[in-house]
Amino acid sequence: MKLGFVSAILPELSFEELIDYAAELKYRCVEVCCWPVGKAERRYAGVTHIDVDSLDVNKINHINQYVEQKKITISALGYYPNPLDPDMEKGAFYIQHIKKVIEASAKLGVNRINTFIGRDKNRSVDENFELFRQVWPDIIKYAEDRNVKVGIENCPMIFTKDEWPGGNNLATTPVIWRRMFSEIDSGFFGLNYDPSHLLWQQMDYIRPLYEFKDKLFHIHLKDARVYPEKLDEVGIMAYPLEFHTPKLPGLGDIDWRKFFSTLNDIRYEGPVCVEVEDKAYESTLEARKYSLDLCKRFLDTIVRSEERRVGKECRSR
Repeated sequence: MKLGFVSAILPELSFEELIDYAAELKYRCVEVCCWPVGKAERRYAGVTHIDVDSLDVNKINHINQYVEQKKITISALGYYPNPLDPDMEKGAFYIQHIKKVIEASAKLGVNRINTFIGRDKNRSVDENFELFRQVWPDIIKYAEDRNVKVGIENCPMIFTKDEWPGGNNLATTPVIWRRMFSEIDSGFFGLNYDPSHLLWQQMDYIRPLYEFKDKLFHIHLKDARVYPEKLDEVGIMAYPLEFHTPKLPGLGDIDWRKFFSTLNDIRYEGPVCVEVEDKAYESTLEARKYSLDLCKRFLDTIVRSEERRVGKECRSR
C-alpha cells in the first residue's frame, strides 16, 4: 500500500509546492485535484493542482519529471462533480470535464481517476438508475479505451439542506454498488472507498471490503465522529451534519487497526490517501499542513503495528 493524501486541503499551493510538501512528510503518493479553473461550488471543491484544459506535452513532461525527482507518485486525478445534475447544461459540462480528466490521466500515465456517479436528489434510486444508464456506460467506455480506471467515491453528498432529500451521489451503499457493477460490467469501473461515510450511516464499513475487494481501485482515509447524544435528539432522518462530523484518522470512531488488518487480509496493494475535512484544522494553511503531519505519524504507527502482526503470523507458520 502507498500512503498519500488528497490535494484538496492545500489549494493555495502550486503543484510543485504540493509535491514538495508530500516529499517532506515522506508520503508516497498524492491524489491530485483537477477541477476546472474557477470558483468553488462547495468546500473542498474547485481545487486545481493540474489544469487539464491547458495540459500539453511540455507540462506532462514537467509533471512526470518533478514527481519522479521527488519520489512521489500520483495515485489518481480527482474531480467530484454531479454528472447526473437535473440541470442538463451543468451535467453536460461535468461529463465533458470528467472525460478531460480521463484523457489527462492517460497522457500522464496515472491511469486512474476518482469521481462521483452523481444524482438527481429529487428522484428515487430507480429513477436515478435510468439517468445512470444514459450517462455512465459511455464514460466507462471512454475510460476503457484509454486504459484508465474510474474509482467512484461512496460519499452520499447529503450533508446540508441544499442537498436534501436524496443527496448528490447515487453510489452510497453495497446494494447500489452491486447494481452499478452488474449494469456496467467493466474492469475499469470500481470504487474509491471511504469508510467514514458508511460509519455515519450506521453501517458496517469492514464487511464490504471483502465482497468488493476486486473493485477497490483507491481508498480515502477519513474518520468520522458520531455524537450519540445528538443522534438521540434528531434521529437519522436529520441532516447528517447535525449528528456527526468528519475527523482526522484516529480522532473519530473508525477502528483503523481493524481496517488496515482487513486490507492486508484481502491483499490490497493500492493507494490509501488521507482526506482532511476536519474543521478543527481548517483555520490556516499551517493548521492544514500540520493536520497532514499528524495523520502521517498516526497512520505510520498503525501500519507498522500491522506489519509486526503479519510478520509474527508468518514466522509462526
